[in-house]
Amino acid sequence: MLCVIYKSAKKAQTYLFVKTRDDFSSVPEELMTMFGTPILVTLTNLATKTKLAFADLEKVKTNLNEQGYYLQLPPPPENLLKQHKIQMDNETQGE
Repeated sequence: MLCVIYKSAKKAQTYLFVKTRDDFSSVPEELMTMFGTPILVTLTNLATKTKLAFADLEKVKTNLNEQGYYLQLPPPPENLLKQHKIQMDNETQGE
């Protein structure tokens, strides 16, 4: 299964996978508006992949077959304050 991957011109670390180069007909208009002008990243054959860097391969394939596209959003931001509090609690309990 071939697919084309584009990155968003408006949203950092946001990628759109479609079946055919420059064919966004299956992508909702509202999504395309938020995504901005797609910037071509690569063409890839999902049939030869065992995993993807930041997306679930099976979910990508399923979404491409069922809705014609897959949207990869950036990972949630790290909550550094929460991590610091946990670390402080662990250090306090160790005393």
